[in-house]
Amino acid sequence: MGVQGLTTYVEGNKRFLQDVKFRDSRLIIDGCSLYFRLYFNHGLDQQHGGDYDAFACLLIQFLSALAACNIQPYVVLDGGVDPSDRKLATLRQRLQSKIRDADALSHGRNGSVLPILTRDVFIQVLIQRGIPLVQCPFEADREIACLAHQWKCPVLTNDSDFYIFDLPGGYLPFNFFQWTNLNGKACQRYISARCYTTNGLCRWFGGMNQELLPLCAVLTGNDYGAPKDAETLLGLLDVSALGRGGGRGKASSSRIEGLLLWLSSFPSSAEALEEVSRLMGEEGRDGGGRGRRGRKGGLSSQLWACMQEYQISPQSSLARWFSGGKAAPGGRLSGLNDCLSLAAAQGLLAPLVVDAAVMHRVLLIPQVENSKLASSHCSARAIRQAVYGILLQRGQDVQAQDMRAQENISRGTRGGRGRGGRISGGQGIILPSQQGVNVAAGAGTVQAQGCSAPMCVEEYDRLDLNLKKNQVEAHPPRTPLRLDTLSQAPVAARLGVLLEVLGIKESALAAVPQQLRLAVAVTGFWLREIIPTPSKLHLQALVLGMVYGELSWNNQPGATHNQHAEHNVRSGLDRLRMRPGERRGLDVGAAHSFSQWQACLWSALSLNQLLLLPMPEPHMSWLFSGTLVHGLLRHLKGGQPAESLLVGGPFSGQLYSSLLDAVRNCSSKSHPPSSAAGRRRRGGGRGRRGRGGGWRGARGARGGGRGTEEINNRFTLLMSEEESDDDY
Repeated sequence: MGVQGLTTYVEGNKRFLQDVKFRDSRLIIDGCSLYFRLYFNHGLDQQHGGDYDAFACLLIQFLSALAACNIQPYVVLDGGVDPSDRKLATLRQRLQSKIRDADALSHGRNGSVLPILTRDVFIQVLIQRGIPLVQCPFEADREIACLAHQWKCPVLTNDSDFYIFDLPGGYLPFNFFQWTNLNGKACQRYISARCYTTNGLCRWFGGMNQELLPLCAVLTGNDYGAPKDAETLLGLLDVSALGRGGGRGKASSSRIEGLLLWLSSFPSSAEALEEVSRLMGEEGRDGGGRGRRGRKGGLSSQLWACMQEYQISPQSSLARWFSGGKAAPGGRLSGLNDCLSLAAAQGLLAPLVVDAAVMHRVLLIPQVENSKLASSHCSARAIRQAVYGILLQRGQDVQAQDMRAQENISRGTRGGRGRGGRISGGQGIILPSQQGVNVAAGAGTVQAQGCSAPMCVEEYDRLDLNLKKNQVEAHPPRTPLRLDTLSQAPVAARLGVLLEVLGIKESALAAVPQQLRLAVAVTGFWLREIIPTPSKLHLQALVLGMVYGELSWNNQPGATHNQHAEHNVRSGLDRLRMRPGERRGLDVGAAHSFSQWQACLWSALSLNQLLLLPMPEPHMSWLFSGTLVHGLLRHLKGGQPAESLLVGGPFSGQLYSSLLDAVRNCSSKSHPPSSAAGRRRRGGGRGRRGRGGGWRGARGARGGGRGTEEINNRFTLLMSEEESDDDY
């Protein structure tokens, strides 16, 4: 959430913030706020798809600073979108803004877009470092406040809603948290910070009752918006004129101060709401109403309902979780079983899966790409369709009931206006699987009329420079797998589903290190499926980036390969990075292709998590670095062979060859087709996928000899390509 103008007002009045030397304490951290602030405040790359290695190093430095000051962090993350749908308009506006920002970055202008895998890197680093974390079912603000209130410790965030919550331990705004500059002696290190409490603000306004602050927030407007008549009330009050100029002179600060002055004249929120009712003429209508909360449906009633978002429960479910609780805070999520709900709480189930299960709606993250082409997320639609299919598929018993019900409907409609004949207007018989499907007003719905109507999830994605809503059909994998018994399914069965969706044979990954198998499988999918087709140089740059990541990950004592030689290879690759301030513009074609790869990986990570990790997750911090991969691509375009960059490094050279061969095998059409191949629209692909693109072509490719020939033919073609990436 966030209250409009409140951060500017409070930070412009130093009297509301107290300097503290922070050490020896618990600290509850708003995880989403932390990874946004770390990434944006330190100038990390956004234009080339993100430098996740640099971000991970920065996060580790932050955690080390906390440890040096004996500060124990507890990280709390947002989960899915609020199912009440009250925040949907705000989220859509933000997505639209990010689409514009991404386009600006692609043209060398200013913008702010968080790279798509940042959250995954963040969670993985926290787990590796043993930092306690929880992913809330939905919005985390209130859960954070309840935990902080119970533990009486401060909250670190950059969310202005925490100027409203009454927290005994206070709120530490991230902007004033000087973690990069520790002070004090070695055994008494501390972080200089500023602490806010509602007591300080209320004292400035004559000892105002703290319970009036939520009313200030909802009148001013937060992420849920303000009731439509709130502006009318503020106009009647003329709150800007009441302000005494304590802010930075901006209208929003003056307005907030005027509103606080007006509210400070009431002993409690009940009296303030009574005055709202009087000013809005709500008293006495409809034969009385709701006492101090005013007429039902009136402004005062709406304001009171909105204020409940800031009410703090005396006992926090997160306190039980962080004390070793085994059950997911908030209980079982709608549409998910207990095992998956627990995985979500552990940060091991992506919000995409939660949103698809609970809301049947997914908001896709904008990336820096060519806005004249289809969104990069289109390349991974088949993977997401499999996710939706697993989540929304019905059991055979329900399908049979639906089919019988559909037969009854058909019999009834044949008789015109006879018995059961009138079912027009969308009403009539409700099939068993349709009962209780709508989760919230405006949410995507699952249509399940027999076997004819598809199950769909509502996706919000980019079309040109606009946010567009699409109904995307769910496609359950051919391999039978039930959501309710997923945790009992053998690993081999779950792995089989993952490989089926990606169109990969497990044998193609045999020579690949475990931690790189998912990335290689995704790269094969990307090479085979996306439009425009990636060039040989794109592939080589990506694989070289993976080699660099493995060298970085293994750059530690005890490594079996020649450390000195491999260090030289790693340093040589690192020198080829794109550097800040270089005059060369962004290669938009390359950016689009690599964004498609990241979109494929992002969706595949969600599928792998939904299947309870049948394949190990890659080392996300070291898998992709945008400035490195773009720099490598630029170097390769100069004509130097990729292998020449690995001279002297036997381990890196062997790894590069193994990964490249595996990707080629994974991208061969001799493998089983991915979900995309059988569901592609007729006439799509302009012949690129040829006769092997559909189910029929796949059945014919049983043997391995012909498959090898196809691999060689395909990559002979790629090797002879002109540098088509410049022609995107």
